[in-house]
Amino acid sequence: MNGRRLLGLKLRTAWALRPLNIARVLAYRLSLKLKLNRAVRRPPAAVTGPFFRAPDRLRLELAPRRGWYQWREAFGLRVDDGADMEAPPEWARSLVTGVAVPDTDRPWWRIADFDPRVGDIKGVWEASRYDWVLACAQQALAARDARERGRALNRLNAWLSDAAEHNPPWRGPNWKCGQEASIRVMHLAAAALMLGQVSRPEPGLPALLAVHLKRIAPTLHYAMAQDNNHGTSEAAALFIGGSWLASLGLPGGERWARRGRYWLENRAERLIGADGSFSQYSVNYHRVMLDTLCLAECWRRQLAVAPFSSRFYERARAATGWLGNLVDPGNGDAPNLGANDGARLIPLTDSDYRDYRPTVQVASVLFAGARAYPDCPLADQALLWLDLPVPEPVRSWQHSALYADGGLAVARSGPAMAVLRFPNFRFRPAQSDLLHLDLWRGGENLLRDGGTYSYNPGQEDGDWQDYFPGVASHNSVQFDGREQMPRLGRFLFGAWPSVRNLDGPRADNGDQTLAAGYRDWRGAGHYRRVWLEAGRLKVEDRVDGFRGEARLRWRLCPGDWQWRGDDLINGTLRIRVGADVPVRERRLVQGWEARYYSQKTPLPVLEVVLEEAGVFTTEFEFPT
Repeated sequence: MNGRRLLGLKLRTAWALRPLNIARVLAYRLSLKLKLNRAVRRPPAAVTGPFFRAPDRLRLELAPRRGWYQWREAFGLRVDDGADMEAPPEWARSLVTGVAVPDTDRPWWRIADFDPRVGDIKGVWEASRYDWVLACAQQALAARDARERGRALNRLNAWLSDAAEHNPPWRGPNWKCGQEASIRVMHLAAAALMLGQVSRPEPGLPALLAVHLKRIAPTLHYAMAQDNNHGTSEAAALFIGGSWLASLGLPGGERWARRGRYWLENRAERLIGADGSFSQYSVNYHRVMLDTLCLAECWRRQLAVAPFSSRFYERARAATGWLGNLVDPGNGDAPNLGANDGARLIPLTDSDYRDYRPTVQVASVLFAGARAYPDCPLADQALLWLDLPVPEPVRSWQHSALYADGGLAVARSGPAMAVLRFPNFRFRPAQSDLLHLDLWRGGENLLRDGGTYSYNPGQEDGDWQDYFPGVASHNSVQFDGREQMPRLGRFLFGAWPSVRNLDGPRADNGDQTLAAGYRDWRGAGHYRRVWLEAGRLKVEDRVDGFRGEARLRWRLCPGDWQWRGDDLINGTLRIRVGADVPVRERRLVQGWEARYYSQKTPLPVLEVVLEEAGVFTTEFEFPT
């Protein structure tokens, strides 16, 4: 790509990102460099405990989450490194690579975003998200043995004291990100709510909150510039922490609460479409956003302060329906669409990381006044831990639907679900997944998205930063060995195309049909039409405008796939791909998926290649 064309792409992409957001980022960086930002000036004094006391009311009827104090858990996976599980973690050491950030006494703004020695910094941040605070609080409430309750409470205060000692305010990697500080605020607040210590907290807790809010507030506009869940998380933390301090009569609380409320309502209106789509085009980040709104609403009710705006509740309810429609009621799994960094807020049950039902259940009760799942004890446990009712009404969210705001269409036929991604980008896409198609039979993912794996995998682990966000990690067509959109940065694609010939979902002679197309920045065109019925999927992919080849990929569920003529067979599953022009190549290769962040596993991928414009025809049989 020549320099002039690259510059033009960058300028058009910058305009799509909004000049105001670009200005916010530049102002943020300049304020750090010149040391004008309040978050780089003299930090507050260190905080000491205790932070929590024994609860007045026990919850013996509830099942506590096991979590951090029995094993180390990162991104939903157990990390068994043989360490003493009773001792606090090493707060600056990565759970992924085992390497610690050097010189942790450095101010947060002097620590690099991507250190090749340490690897993905999320491996460091995971322990400092304080989800273990919730687990310890639950154990203190639900343990029948008084000694175990005392151990849980002592562990809670000891770990918080150790974290405060080894992460002094605004120094070291765990103060680097305002969203990470916000997650800590939300988990501390949720623990206080469960323990009944909101109105009369121990002295160390308000002081710890204030230190965090003083870090979050000065860089809030940088979070807003990203148009993602950084903004919702940081606004919610300011609202929750600020309103809490205000209720205690402490200085600064009311100002933080007003600012947090304003931006939380602003983010709900801007980042959530009227149809419930979220700006990040990601199932898991959608959960993070929805958990954030849920906790803010629970907190608002706890303090009995004024409701949020009517638009906030409209968008929250729509976002609930969006996620509820994609989640399987039987096992809670959902398509692995979009970026997935392993984040999960307010984990209150021992459900698997990929079980989205607790979030949908809580959001359904808060924003729709009904449960989504009448026979899911784990989801009900999340309600009970938050002191929410378990209402009788049930609201099913599952139906064929078009979510045009976020570029997603869902077709349902019996237990089968097809999900089609199409380009309609108001916000920046994180993956090159244009016209990706996910297929589900009940809770079984038959045609799969690759996921994310890692934002900083390290060169020694392979070039996964290109593979997982790229078209090769999706069920779509790749033209001439390149990406569907040019990559302009680690987290940025350019030349966002627009959808063409969008149609459906609609009934068509007993089938559910979906259709969409696009033409990319180099003139290649892809138009996909999908027919779905119970037990059968048919897909036509019309391709043209490419120079050398069009490569169709179907990422199959793991299993013993074998060729029988032109068919691939795996038990009762059968897939065949043909074309109306000669097929150059048809082969089964090994691909990769990351159902959990920082873990990749192999899966079979069917690749079919054409060298001239034509139509692929795929037939997939999956008896129900």
